[in-house]
Amino acid sequence: MRCYWDEEDVWFYFEVDAEGWVTRQIELEGPELTPIAAASLAEWQQASDTGRLDEYDSRFGITAELPVSEWEGHDPEQLTSDEFDEVWHSAHQQMATRQNPGRPT
Repeated sequence: MRCYWDEEDVWFYFEVDAEGWVTRQIELEGPELTPIAAASLAEWQQASDTGRLDEYDSRFGITAELPVSEWEGHDPEQLTSDEFDEVWHSAHQQMATRQNPGRPT
């Protein structure tokens, strides 16, 4: 699914599991749709297990910490997994190769 937050001009893309937990999350900012997050729960857990969590967080961000069933005030647009994957691969690759990791200020 995806949602738009107009206060910050950010598109949020979410892949969720059967229980409603976010497994992958993308955030695209501004009219250029600049990736500011492209986080995977599985990658985050692996980084945590290997002691590289700070590095992962600063480069890719984190996924939402609550299941979608507990969210308020969003109006999601459903996406196919192919639509999500297309955005994911582009955003994640851009963030992986970014010279200065971390969220822009």
